[in-house]
Amino acid sequence: MGRTAVTEARPAFYALRPGGWRDYVSLLHPPYTLWHLSYVVVGGCLAAEVSWTRLGLTVLAFALAMGVGAHALDELHGHPLRTQIPDRVLVALAVVSVGLASAIGIAVALNFSLWLLALVAAGAILVPAYNLELFGGRLHSDVWFALAWGAFPVVTGYVASAGTLRLEALLAAGWTTLLSLAQRRLSTPVRRIRRAALDVRGEITLADGTVEAVTRETFLASPEAALRLLTWSTVLAAATLAAFRLS
Repeated sequence: MGRTAVTEARPAFYALRPGGWRDYVSLLHPPYTLWHLSYVVVGGCLAAEVSWTRLGLTVLAFALAMGVGAHALDELHGHPLRTQIPDRVLVALAVVSVGLASAIGIAVALNFSLWLLALVAAGAILVPAYNLELFGGRLHSDVWFALAWGAFPVVTGYVASAGTLRLEALLAAGWTTLLSLAQRRLSTPVRRIRRAALDVRGEITLADGTVEAVTRETFLASPEAALRLLTWSTVLAAATLAAFRLS
């Protein structure tokens, strides 16, 4: 029964049933992609003057590089979401999306600030290095995740609007780094249970003698509810800041 449970359980709370177009939706990691794209919006909206065109292009570049490219490489590395997408398609998605994202970044840099070229280069290196666990997996850690998926988007969003770095951008990078670390603390044990555990069993005995069963469902419920709430709270924070700057 345990092996059946681990086979049938969804590999992520946002994953759809495998097959067809559903695989490509699951591949995008929709809640997490929205979460980290919100960091780009926050960074851009912190600048003294917001360039909505450059910010929009930066969000598009991150949607391509992170939402598509990084997740395609992540799926290529062992198919953790159990999609049926062929490896050659995953490689093509990664190469094309990261290439387009880099082209957008280079175009914006040449028309605004050459400082962005360093960020474009960093992003092009981080995507394969983290998701394919290159360099012996040294960059595939909680800290590197927080820096690459948390601090990097907000800093890039800010520089794309302001053309420089200031204290407010660094403080925001600290916030997104810590929030991304909190995300990992919640998602790592959940991912382990969903993708590797054959069974979860146990019990909690309360002071009044009440005994509560510990199951796969009870183990997953709270952290996944927290991840959903954090996703939408971050999206709303970015939307609030954008609405404030637009007004």
